[in-house]
Formats: sequence, structure tokens, C-alpha cells
Amino acid sequence: MESTFLPILVLAGGIYGSYAFAGLYGVAIAAAGMMATTAMQLAIDAFGPIADNAGGIAEMSELPKEVREKTDTLDAVGNTTAATGKGFAIASAALTALALFAAYVGVINQNGFAMAGINIYNAKVLASLFIGGMIPYIFSSLAIRAVGEAAMAMVEEVRRQFREIPGIMEGKGKPEYDKCVAISTEASIKKMMLPGAIAIISPLIIGFLLGPEALGGFLAGATVSGVLMGMFQNNAGGAWDNAKKSFEKGVDINGQKYYKGSDPHKASVTGDTVGDPFKDTSGPSMNILIKLMSIVSLVIAPTLAGMFGTKNISETGAAKPKTERSISLNDLNSSSPNTHYLR
Repeated sequence: MESTFLPILVLAGGIYGSYAFAGLYGVAIAAAGMMATTAMQLAIDAFGPIADNAGGIAEMSELPKEVREKTDTLDAVGNTTAATGKGFAIASAALTALALFAAYVGVINQNGFAMAGINIYNAKVLASLFIGGMIPYIFSSLAIRAVGEAAMAMVEEVRRQFREIPGIMEGKGKPEYDKCVAISTEASIKKMMLPGAIAIISPLIIGFLLGPEALGGFLAGATVSGVLMGMFQNNAGGAWDNAKKSFEKGVDINGQKYYKGSDPHKASVTGDTVGDPFKDTSGPSMNILIKLMSIVSLVIAPTLAGMFGTKNISETGAAKPKTERSISLNDLNSSSPNTHYLR
């Protein structure tokens, strides 16, 4: 949790500084500047999975033990680089979301609904702010649950193969790898339908039910909450994964060395069952969630402005309020046909 402190300060400073130089255009250019290094970030991100897969191949190929030790060290570095890359992605998502929100306000104002910003004195806006802050939490919950359920299904499949296929542990029987791959691929598609639907439908419900201002509050809450959740989950997941790997070489706890198979190692494995969905599923998806909801809101902005702008006009009876002006004696004595008198 403490790992969010410095990155958020840097992000806030970047937003404030870019806005001070060139307004919201400066924020958009700052977001584009961060995205310009995407190729380097992808390379850094790919380091972790490559090292992890190399370790798995070394173990399955029954290579010498020292090979696995080297790949474990590389994998620990890869977890750190992956957390860095994903943190960079979530920071760029925050800047992008801010630029998209500025575009959303601009589209709303150009289509007949006046909205200068988010007014939290409005009860609908404040309620939507809290609802938006909740969305990343429910999204993360569904993603982590999906990983847990798919993992348990795969465990049951592996147990079935051990029961029904003799000689797997001795290398005489061949496991049915395709069954495990099918479980993971099927779960990755089917179990993400509900989180994906929440990301698309929730802005529609808030927008058409409560109006453009409430939707702006909803986006603000989701952006702040999602950025913090993404950073926390990426960093915590990498830390838990590295904690588990550290037992390969031994961990000194209160003057005693603990290795693989010990009770502290078993506890770290339990922690990693949370860390893996944190750093590989839920955390990286936060930047996608933030951008997707902002884009959906931007797409429906003209429709919302037309609907609620018309509603405001029908309720007040006029599109523009009448304004009074002072009338001088010269105006009253003027014979100009364009002179209007306020009675």
C-alpha cells in the first residue's frame, strides 16, 4: 500500500505541471509523450514471462539444478520489471482518462448542455462519484474470483490425470496437456464476460439515468480508485511472487534458514495464489477499465447532452434566461425602432 505514495505524487506533479504549461492540451500531450515509450515498456514487460517460461522449460526438460536457480533469479527480476511496466501503463491511463474527460466535457457543452466541471454539491454527482470509486473494486473481485475458480478446475483435472494415467510421475505416462490448456483458455474468455459488461454498461446506466454531470462524477471516482488499485495490485503481486521464489535459496527468519517445503514457504505459496491474479489479471486490467469507461462516456456524450439539455429547456420553459438591463432617460426619449423597454 505504501508503494502507491511516490508514484502518485509524481503523477500528480506531472498533471499539475503539464496543465500549468499548456492547460488540458498540455495534459493530453503529456499522455501522448508517455505512450511514445510504449515499445520500451512492452520490452520490459516481456522480460518477466520469458524468464518464467524459461524456468518451466528447464524444469520439464530435467536440466541441471543450477540452470533452474539462474532462471529463478531472472524471474525475480522479471516480476520487478513487470510491476514497473504495468505501473507506467496505469499512470499513462490516468493522463489519458483526464484528456478524455476534457473531451467529454467539451462534447457535452457543444451539444446544448452547459457543464463547466464536476459540482459535488449536487447529490447525484456525489452519489455517482462513490459508485464510480466502487467499480474497480467489484471488477477486481470478479477477475480474482475467475482466476481462483479456473485454477481449482485445473487442479481437479490434474488430480484426475494422476488417478487415471499411470506412470506420470515416473515419466512413463504422458499427461493430457491440452485439457489443462482448454480449461485456462475457456475460463479466460467466459469468466471475463461479466467484468467486461460492467465496464461498458455502468457508464450507460449512470449517464442515461442521472445525466451528464453525474456521469462526469462517476468517471472521476472510477479513475482515482482504479489508478490506486492498479498500482497497489501490481506492486503487491510482484512482491508476493518474489517472496515465494526467495525460498529457493533460503530465507533467514529470526536467525533460522527456511527453504522450499518449510511452513513459511507454504505460507508464501498461499500468498502467491493472491499475488498472481493481482499482478497478471486484476492489476493490469485497471488501465483498460479506466480508458474503456471514458471512451464509452465520450461516445454517448452527444446523446446525453441532447436528452438532458432538452429536458432542462422543457422544465424551465426557455432555453436562455431573460436578462434585465438598466434604462436611461435617453433610452426612453429615443425614437429608434430597435429600442426595447423593460416593463
